[in-house]
Amino acid sequence: MPSSSEPFDSQFGDHSKKMDELSWPSKTQFDEIRKMVAEMAGRGTEDVKVVVSPYRICPLGAHIDHQGGTVSAMTINRGILLGFVPSGDSQVLLHSGQFKGEVRFSVDEFQHPRHTVIGSNQVNGSGSSKVDEECSWGNYARGALYALQSRGNHLTQGIIGFICGSEDLDSSGLSSSAAVGVAYLLAFESANNLPLSPTENIEYDRLVENEYLGLRNGILDQSAILLSRYGCLTCMNCKTKEYKLVHPPKFQSHGNQMEKAYKILLAFSGLKQALTTNPGYNNRVAECQEAARLLLHASGNGGVEPLLSNVELTVYEKHKSKLEPTLARRAEHYFSENMRVKKGCGPLIELYEILLRAPGVYGARFSGAGFRGCCIAFVDASRATKAASFVKEEYQKRQPDQASKLNPESAVLICDAGDCARVI
Repeated sequence: MPSSSEPFDSQFGDHSKKMDELSWPSKTQFDEIRKMVAEMAGRGTEDVKVVVSPYRICPLGAHIDHQGGTVSAMTINRGILLGFVPSGDSQVLLHSGQFKGEVRFSVDEFQHPRHTVIGSNQVNGSGSSKVDEECSWGNYARGALYALQSRGNHLTQGIIGFICGSEDLDSSGLSSSAAVGVAYLLAFESANNLPLSPTENIEYDRLVENEYLGLRNGILDQSAILLSRYGCLTCMNCKTKEYKLVHPPKFQSHGNQMEKAYKILLAFSGLKQALTTNPGYNNRVAECQEAARLLLHASGNGGVEPLLSNVELTVYEKHKSKLEPTLARRAEHYFSENMRVKKGCGPLIELYEILLRAPGVYGARFSGAGFRGCCIAFVDASRATKAASFVKEEYQKRQPDQASKLNPESAVLICDAGDCARVI
C-alpha cells in the first residue's frame, strides 16, 4: 500500500484557521475552556492553547491492528479538548470536566509502568502509596510523560490544564482513551517546544497504552487520530505502517446549497466498559498470537514473529484444522473479519439489525472492540434525522433495560467526519 504523499502540517501550525469551518469544537466550547484554564492559572485567555483530539470510528478492519492487519478509520467531530498553559516550572496541575479531584505531579519525576498486567498475576508500579491513591484519571497524563521520558526527551515545563470529553461518549467504543493520551502528548510537547511528528506520536501513544497501562492493543486508534484529514478515510497497513488517505465523495448540489453526501450515525447500546479493566481484550490478543505461532510452526516458519499478518492465507487454509476451537475463531476473525457480526453480544446485535433497517442507511457495523456498546452507520445526509429517530424508537422497544441507561439526547448522534489531532 503506498504511503500518503500529502505533506503533514505542523501539529502546532495553521490548523486554527479550520475552527470556523468545523462544527466541533464550537467557538463557545473553545472560549469556555480557555476561560477556565485562565482562571486556574491566573493568566490571560490569550495565553491558553487548546488541544483538539478527536474520537474515531472504524468502518472496516476492527480488531486486527494488533496482528499487523490492514485497517480503515476516520475521525468524527466529537472528542477530547485539553486547554492548557505552560506552568512556568516543572509542576503539572490538571482538572477534569468528567471526573472529580485534581491531578498533581512534576515532570521531574521519572515515571514507571504502574499497570497490573491483565490476564496474569504480575503487578508493576513504583510502589508509592501516593501514586496509588492519586485520581486514576491522571494515569494518561503520567503515561504521556513516561512515553516521552522513555525515548530520551527531557521535559522542564509542566502544564496547568483542564480536560473534557464530548458528553456521554467516554468508554463507548470510540477510542476516547487514545484521544486522551494523544491530547496530553501534544500538550507536553507544545509546552516544551518538542516538534515531534505524527508518526512519532503514534509510537509514543502506543507506549502509553502498551507499556504504561498494560493494554495489548494495536495502533489503529492513535493512527486514525493523528493521521486523519478532514473528511478522509485513513487506510493503514499496521505491519508496514504505510497508509493512504481516501478522499470523500464529491458534494451534492441542491440549487445554491452544497450538501454533504453522507452523515455518520453513532448508536449506543448502554453497554460500557474500559478495556484496561477487562481481561478479555488482552486474552484475545494473546490467543491471536498463539494461533499465529502454531500456524507458523506448522509451515516451518517457527522463527517468525507470531503475528497473524505474518501467516499467509494459504498457510492458514492448509493448517487451520490444527488449531483448537478458540484459536481457530481468533484466526478466522482475522482472515474474514465477518466473524465480528456472529460474535457480538445480544444488545449490540439488535442495535446493529435496527440500524440496517433504518431509512437511508448505507451500511452499519459494531464498534468498541466488542466489549462496549456502540454501532456506527453511514447514512444519506438528507435522511439522517429520520434514521436517528427510527433507531432510538426501535431500540427502546427491543431493549428497554439497556435503553434506560442512555441519555435520550445522546442515545443516537448524527456526526460529520473530523480532522486530525492538533493544537490551537
